[in-house]
Amino acid sequence: MAAPALRLCHIAFHVPAGQPLARDLQRLFGFQPLASREVDGWRQLALRSGDAVFLVNEGPGSGEPLYGLDPRHAVPSATNLCFDVADVGAATRELATLGCSVPVPPVRVRDTQGAATYAVVSSPAGNISLTLLERAGYRGPFLPSFRPVPSAPGPGWVSRVDHLTLACTAGSSPTLLRWFHNCLGFCHLPLSPDEDPELGLEITAGFGFGGLRLTALQAQPGSIVPTLVLAESLPGPTTRQDQVEQFLARHKGPGLQHVGLYTPNIVEATEGVAAAGGQFLAPPGAYYQQPGKERQIRAAGHEPHLLAGQGILLDGDEGKFLLQVFTKSLFTEDTFFLELIQRQGATGFGQGNIRALWQSVQEQAARSQEAE
Repeated sequence: MAAPALRLCHIAFHVPAGQPLARDLQRLFGFQPLASREVDGWRQLALRSGDAVFLVNEGPGSGEPLYGLDPRHAVPSATNLCFDVADVGAATRELATLGCSVPVPPVRVRDTQGAATYAVVSSPAGNISLTLLERAGYRGPFLPSFRPVPSAPGPGWVSRVDHLTLACTAGSSPTLLRWFHNCLGFCHLPLSPDEDPELGLEITAGFGFGGLRLTALQAQPGSIVPTLVLAESLPGPTTRQDQVEQFLARHKGPGLQHVGLYTPNIVEATEGVAAAGGQFLAPPGAYYQQPGKERQIRAAGHEPHLLAGQGILLDGDEGKFLLQVFTKSLFTEDTFFLELIQRQGATGFGQGNIRALWQSVQEQAARSQEAE
């Protein structure tokens, strides 16, 4: 591996000036302003909830935004993942020998709180670039050249990033797996026993819905890096685009489809987001009527009517449970969305929940297409 990822620093988004993403993250999801920078037409605002940090770049400006690239993408998008590494210079040299493009070679940035060095590497995952960051000893709240933004404590609905899901073109997952392994030290994380990493986990979503192939990757032991999930669609008996195909079309290519945000109390978080005006996908009508579902929900210590009323999905067995709820898209293009996830001992993603999400997004997509 050329540049083992040690920690996720932040996820960067590029949006047009005036797009409400930064406002919505604060108003709807409890993120608080952390630091900002306005130079050369770029407005960069870092927002935080727990250890989850989103950097919203509003432009376009002249040149490149600090700690990233201007992807010049056709639609608003999550465009950059920033990872702490041990040695940016050594990492970029190794990546270059592997054939990686390094559009921003190592740059050192300093302010009164210390210094950081970063470089930006192109990836084969659509419009996603990767920033490699070395900031040992930096004392500021975010990164050099950013001005701290005073803010009140947030509600604490989100404590960290649990996983990142990339929507991929059909058949590309094995290539992406090898790239992330060779370049950043990610390894295949089986989602089912005896899973073939070349095939991943194939999930059929029910009659008329096609299916989904998931391949999960985890960083090296000891790192603080979310699980990376590669998602591609499987052919099904329908001519209507499925959710991955629709993302690829509306996003103009592969990219970050959603971020799973860990919450210590999903019921409280969902209530808070909904009260603030956030919107969630509705699960399929029959989800909570499945045989044994009520018993399973009660075994996890929850009330079925509360989960059903908020659209929270629950899956698990043997005393280990997974709870998830999914927002509607944060962009008018109906692409990127967020997930709130609570784990009660479960480490995977719950095949039953994946099927339910798939059907929920498909039903929402069908309604959107009918309205067009």
